[in-house]
Amino acid sequence: MHNFEADFLQLDVISGNGVVHGNSIHHVSVNGSLYPSKTKSRRQRWEVKPSEMANNTLNPIRAIVDGMKLTPNPDKPMIALSIGDPTVFGNMPTDIAVLQAMKDAIDCQKYNGYAPSVGYLKSRQAVANFYTCPEAPLEAEDVILTSGCSQAIDLAISVLCNPGDNILVPCPGFSLYKTLAVSMGIEVKLYNLLPEKSWEVDLKHLESLIDERTSCLIVTNPSNPCGSVFSEEHLQKILKVASRHCIPILADEIYSNMVFPGCSCPSMASLSSDVPILSCGGLAKRWLVPGWRMGWILIHDRNDIFGSKIRQGLVKLSQRILGACSIIQGALESILNNTPQSFYNNTIHFLKTNSEICFSELCTVPGLNPIMPSGAMYLMVGIDMDRFPDFKSDVDFTERLVTEQSVFCLPASAFEYPNFFRIVVTVPEEMMVEACGRIKEFCERHYCSGSHDNCEQ
Repeated sequence: MHNFEADFLQLDVISGNGVVHGNSIHHVSVNGSLYPSKTKSRRQRWEVKPSEMANNTLNPIRAIVDGMKLTPNPDKPMIALSIGDPTVFGNMPTDIAVLQAMKDAIDCQKYNGYAPSVGYLKSRQAVANFYTCPEAPLEAEDVILTSGCSQAIDLAISVLCNPGDNILVPCPGFSLYKTLAVSMGIEVKLYNLLPEKSWEVDLKHLESLIDERTSCLIVTNPSNPCGSVFSEEHLQKILKVASRHCIPILADEIYSNMVFPGCSCPSMASLSSDVPILSCGGLAKRWLVPGWRMGWILIHDRNDIFGSKIRQGLVKLSQRILGACSIIQGALESILNNTPQSFYNNTIHFLKTNSEICFSELCTVPGLNPIMPSGAMYLMVGIDMDRFPDFKSDVDFTERLVTEQSVFCLPASAFEYPNFFRIVVTVPEEMMVEACGRIKEFCERHYCSGSHDNCEQ
């Protein structure tokens, strides 16, 4: 393992009484002792400013939600359908096998120290074995373990892009992509997803955004916030666009295999013949443990396009922090190998049932257009704003929904897609039914059934 302490404890060599420069630290010898040399400060007063990166870091969700006036109706208990955390209500615990793996990793006391920055070899091999397939084989060296999928995405963008480059991001899409890219001086170009086609990519729009500074195409499948699942045919069309323009893909597959019965969700790498792919995933959603912060990057290097430099770049970037939690790394092999299929099936069944309840209930509400998901944990609902003249935006709509009905849905402006809102379908079933009833009551109160002009008056 790399000796990080040695990196930080390098000492300059002092010769006689002279000053030797090393690592930008200046020392002088005084009576055999070392003291930092005194230099005159150029500052006349305190002026500590945040960095440009800090100033450029903005989470669109926080920017919108923090500005909302969220005062629930005191006569109705709050129902939050806004948080993408399946553990909030306690109705979706992880499997006992997952907990036992953690207990065993703690009890053996083998994982209390620093792990290599890219993760333990045994743990990386376990991930490789779990996701390998004949079309996209994986070895341990193709896996980088990270502190959650968010860090995996951060590393992938960082290794592929320079300031001034641009990346292609789905719209609506997960807000973190923009948060990370803009903080690094990378331009974000939003390509449209089509709600009328179950959120498929607008391929012509996607291709029109590509230029010589496009360094990465991000594809989220299954989707947050849409809950959509791309067909194999559609994924092939996306890959053809990337292939034509020689653009690598960052595949955000954190919801991999969280698809409803009747749908298939092949990994992008298994369909690619030439496009190199960094696939980002983790334990958070499928194993229902987002707080455990275990993620990974799977390096699929078609035709050795990434080569050694991208791999080395990922290793170097992983060394900025000491990576994923060592205890969870110790439990990882057992989690992947011993979680029963029934646990996955039960999770999917619950999500599908709740999605169907929500979709069927809101389909009957005038002015709303829910779009049935095929996976993940989300459902998007369109708002015919012309029929709700009391509100000027989806933010205003959802804010008033909290005020009157104590139901909090996330306005899709947080995903740069106005006039929609997102519902998280992980709440208990009875809570979902109650929430939909309140949304219906709210809409019936504010809906204008007259002509467009009358509604505007």
